[in-house]
Amino acid sequence: MTDPRTHDSHEADSTMKPRGVVVGVDGSEQSLRAAHWAAAEAHRRMLPLTVVTAYSIPAFAASSMDGGYALMDDSALRQGSEKVIEQAAEFLRDYPGEIHYEVESGDPSGVLLDYSHEAVVLVVGSRGRGGFLGRLLGSVSSALPAHAKCPTVLVPLKFSAKESNAVTTSTGAIPIVSASQRPGTAAPESVIAEGAHPIRPKDARPVTAGVDGSDFGRVAALVAAREASERGTSLRIVCALPPVGATLVWIPTNIDNDSALKELREKLEAGKRWLHSHYPELQIDAEVIDGTAVDVLVQETRGAQLTVIGTRGRGGFAGMLLGSTSQGVLHHAEGPLMVVPDHEDTRLGNRSEFGPVLGG
Repeated sequence: MTDPRTHDSHEADSTMKPRGVVVGVDGSEQSLRAAHWAAAEAHRRMLPLTVVTAYSIPAFAASSMDGGYALMDDSALRQGSEKVIEQAAEFLRDYPGEIHYEVESGDPSGVLLDYSHEAVVLVVGSRGRGGFLGRLLGSVSSALPAHAKCPTVLVPLKFSAKESNAVTTSTGAIPIVSASQRPGTAAPESVIAEGAHPIRPKDARPVTAGVDGSDFGRVAALVAAREASERGTSLRIVCALPPVGATLVWIPTNIDNDSALKELREKLEAGKRWLHSHYPELQIDAEVIDGTAVDVLVQETRGAQLTVIGTRGRGGFAGMLLGSTSQGVLHHAEGPLMVVPDHEDTRLGNRSEFGPVLGG
C-alpha cells in the first residue's frame, strides 16, 4: 500500500516550513507549560523550535502620545518582551534541538497567524497575563484556530508537564526537572536531554479525534491517525449524541433515540474501516457517547494524550469550539487540544467506498 503520508498535502509541506513548531510565550507559567509541550513536540518531530513573543502599543495610548513618548514606550515594551524571551531561553536552556527566539512588534494574534504560514504546528497556552495569550482567548478567541494555516495546539491551564515525565531516546532516559529544583527559574518544568535523538514519550494514552460527519472532521481524523501512528499509540474516534430533550424539545414528533444511536454507531464503524484502509497497522476504537459535543470533548481530554478536532463542522465539536461555548471547552480541557484547519487530502475521495461514513 502507498505510504498514507503521500496523500496528505499538509504533511508533505512540513519539511518546507522553516519555523517548525512555533510556540507563543508571554512570561506566564501557562505559556511556559505550552513551551514545554512544544519543545517535546519539536524534538519528537526532529523539527526546529521557534519561540516568539509580541508586543504592541495600545491604540488609546499611542493616540495620546507625541512621537518622542511613543518611541520611549515602544522601547520599554520591547525591553519587557526581551525579558520574556530571556526567561523562555533560561527555561529551555538544556533543550538539545535547534531553537530560535523572536521578539515581534504587532498584535499577538496577528503575529502568530503570520508565523503559521511557515509553521508545522502552532502552540499556545489557554491563558496568559492578559497580553500575548490572554488576548488570544479574549475578543479574538476564535481568530487563531479558525484562521491559522497549520494545526493549532492549545495547552490548557490544567495540563501538567509531569504527565510526560517518562520519556526516552535511543540513548536512554531523559529526566524532566521541576522548577523547584532549579533556583531562579519561575517555570513549572523543563526538558533536559543529551544528544540529538528525538524525544519519544512513553505514553500509553490514545490520541482522540472528535468527529461529526463533516469533511472537516474527517481531515482532523486523518491527522489524528497520523499522530497516533507516529506516537506509537492507539486512535480513539468519538461522536457525541446530544440528549433529545436538550436540543429537539420543539419538534412535535417522537424521536427514536435508540435508532439514532444505532445509525451513528454504524456510520462511525464505517469511518473506522475507512481510516484502517489508510493506517492498517493502527489500533482504532470508535464510540458514540451520550452528551453535548462540548461535554464529551472535555471529558475526552482527561484520558487522551492529544485530542484533535477540525476548525469547522456541523455544529458539533469544531462548530462548538469556534462558537459561543469556546471558552468553556478551552478553559475546562485537561489535556492538549489540536485544532486542524481544512486542507486538501485525496484520501477523502474513497470514504464513500466504506458505506455511510461519519467523520473518522
